[in-house]
Amino acid sequence: MNYKVINEPLPALICQLEAGESIECEKGSMSWMTTSISMSTGVGGKKGSGLMGALGKMAKSAITGESFFRNTYTANSGPGEIAFASSFPGDILCFNVTNAPIVAQKSSYLANTPGVDMDIFFQKKIGTGFFGGEGFIMQRFRGQGMVFLEINGSTYNYDLAPGESILIDTGYLAAMEETCTMDIEKISGAGNVILGGEGLFNTKVTGPGKVWLQTMPAITLANALLPFLPVGNN
Repeated sequence: MNYKVINEPLPALICQLEAGESIECEKGSMSWMTTSISMSTGVGGKKGSGLMGALGKMAKSAITGESFFRNTYTANSGPGEIAFASSFPGDILCFNVTNAPIVAQKSSYLANTPGVDMDIFFQKKIGTGFFGGEGFIMQRFRGQGMVFLEINGSTYNYDLAPGESILIDTGYLAAMEETCTMDIEKISGAGNVILGGEGLFNTKVTGPGKVWLQTMPAITLANALLPFLPVGNN
């Protein structure tokens, strides 16, 4: 399968499927496709998990905010092309998780090739979850193949050496390799906390591994637009 991302900052992922190839996505994500591609709906991720596996996937989907069901698009009558447009101004990142599982913010999932499984990633320290800006739960993608994620705003990445850390304001962490660890660091000084406008805590990510940052978290854009929205009906 060949793919490309076009037209940032309102991007779309375009995939060229060979005959017999498939791609999965969350319901409602497909934007356009050629007539050689057909759709089927089922449970996403690895197959053959049985009833308990299905119940587990349902619980994970409810917690992470993703749909329990996935649409699978297959080029059944020859090669075809399919596109998935982002739901938010930003970027689409493409990861091969075969040898490097990826941990990402909730609701970032866009599409994946068969063989990739989405799981819940719990922070080891409960304080990190409550105060670190990304919540107690993130998503982990692993298995065999590609996963495509929606990122808010532009992206910038760091390749952290072992023991090297970066401090990140709330909401700006988009994704990181599973080899990274995540913690919180309290902002020191009462004046800094009260007057600085940065809250009480920063997220601290420590290597080894890559970390991807986003420049426009959804909540930041929402707060910027709030003063311009009508309060009630005229």
